[in-house]
Amino acid sequence: MKTTLAALAATLALASPALAQQCGGDFPSWKAGIGQEAAASGVGERGMSALRNAQIDQRVLQRDRAQGVFNQTFTEFAGRMINSYRLQNGAANLKKYADVFARAERDYGVPGAVVTAFWALETDFGAGQGDFNALNALVTLAHDCRRPELFRSQIVPLLTLIDQGTLPADVQGAWAGEIGQTQMLPSDILKNGVDGDGDGIVDVRRSIPDVILTTAKKIQSRGWRAGEPWMQEVRLPDDLPWQETGRTNKLPMSQWAAWGVTGSDGSALNTSLPNAGIALPMGRRGPAFLVFDNFDIYLEWNQSFVYTLTAANLATRFAGAPKFDPRDPEPGLVGETMKLLQEKLASLGHDVGGIDGILGMNTREAVRKEQQRLGLPVDGWPTPTLLSNL
Repeated sequence: MKTTLAALAATLALASPALAQQCGGDFPSWKAGIGQEAAASGVGERGMSALRNAQIDQRVLQRDRAQGVFNQTFTEFAGRMINSYRLQNGAANLKKYADVFARAERDYGVPGAVVTAFWALETDFGAGQGDFNALNALVTLAHDCRRPELFRSQIVPLLTLIDQGTLPADVQGAWAGEIGQTQMLPSDILKNGVDGDGDGIVDVRRSIPDVILTTAKKIQSRGWRAGEPWMQEVRLPDDLPWQETGRTNKLPMSQWAAWGVTGSDGSALNTSLPNAGIALPMGRRGPAFLVFDNFDIYLEWNQSFVYTLTAANLATRFAGAPKFDPRDPEPGLVGETMKLLQEKLASLGHDVGGIDGILGMNTREAVRKEQQRLGLPVDGWPTPTLLSNL
């Protein structure tokens, strides 16, 4: 039997007074509601004491409003993030901790290259784990009404970890509350923490075995398929049926091969591999990748298409693949012209996720639909040509 939203809201409000005020309002009163949730979850005095000392951090709000990195194209972002330092140190760490990576793949099915790519991108192998008080960051973002649902659910897990002694009350992390060398949220540490070095403590900040195994277990928990690929760079023919491309439209490798898709070096595709979609981060004239079911796990880690493609590509580099070909993409829209496109798409009934000038997943999908309606090649890349047609 279906429950109406109104009935559900009423039920939650009666069941737990803390849930009635999800964000905003008087901060001490709001924090008292969080305390009720924590107490009901079994958090003891150490955790409750940390909560009493938690404060709003204005620096966190400033960082949340200024995420300019998401305005970069894939080639800009990947070109900056996949650098010689990370490639060299990643290869060295894969060799140095080969036995731990072997254990991670044996126990959780996740290759060392995949773990190492996140390790590199998130903190440069532990060098930059963040200088924000993690509890203050989560409390700030949960009290703020911009995206409270993403952060409120992490407060009690962090208080639990503090109460257990796994983390100190003043643990430092990223501005969005992630902690440790691969920047994991408290709920993931609580659920997937592995004591890799056998010292009785899960330490994702200082113990490399704990970092590697906990990260691998987290990735596995998202549905990673052992022994399967995640990404492969490819070459595309000019007459590819572009409406068949897209991350979610996974087709047999034999079909892509029949349409003339080849490996990046022109070699034939391995038709024994699982179904895959084709990701075109900068349109049909830019770099192109086959993305398999395992690539979807990257989007469980971070919802930015540009970040996840970069992380997945870096993992292929650690696994032996060459540098991707940037090719010659058509210039895209940026800044105010991107906002203008989003306004036009929204006026046509598309959900673009906000008029923010950022090419997110919703905007890409809306672009694809309009390209198909207008008879343009369907590649999800917003261009001046599309804008003029609209």
